Amino acid sequence: MSEQTIIIADDHPLFRGALRQAVSGMDGEQAIVEAGDFEAARRAAKSHPDADLMLLDLAMPGASGFSGLMSLRAEFASLPIVVISATDDSTTIRRSLELGASGFISKSSGIDDIRHGVQTVLAGDIFTPRSYQDGQEQDAEVADLIHRLQTLTPQQSRVLAMLNEGLLNKQIAYELNVSEATIKAHVSAILLKLNVDSRTQAVIQLGKINMAMVA
Repeated sequence: MSEQTIIIADDHPLFRGALRQAVSGMDGEQAIVEAGDFEAARRAAKSHPDADLMLLDLAMPGASGFSGLMSLRAEFASLPIVVISATDDSTTIRRSLELGASGFISKSSGIDDIRHGVQTVLAGDIFTPRSYQDGQEQDAEVADLIHRLQTLTPQQSRVLAMLNEGLLNKQIAYELNVSEATIKAHVSAILLKLNVDSRTQAVIQLGKINMAMVA
């Protein structure tokens, strides 16, 4: 069995240690890369293009709620991402999966359950806690918004995540190494797809899918 590279992205050192312990107990060899904030997670994914899995805390410095997940999914489409969160209600789990996560592990899980979740996703399946009750989105407005978010291109998803962090067009253009005119075009397309009139309204809309989260 070849070595597996797993990125652990969580801002709490103790919980990163627990995740490392869970992953290290699996069969075979694991190369574990740790990241303590969103930008470090992004750099880790970029410097390890063949990584097998990322464990991503939804509440990390540098990205709020689901915007970090959306941005990473857009930039690293082939990297399976398992969301790790203390907020483990059915709404948060369902929205994580709808926005591209390959699984969801509650921070209240024991080491064995965490290990089982990681192994399940590495095997190509989707993992959710046993308590998860799948169902339809109860908020019709949010259901429509998630559908609209799913129509964004990868680059548009990255731009929206950066808008959500308060970056200006000029800053986003620099980060993505494109012209400011290109970013303006992306922003216009985002506003059209989300059916809003301004960047502020787009950010407010994105915030609506994070309302279920408290941690």
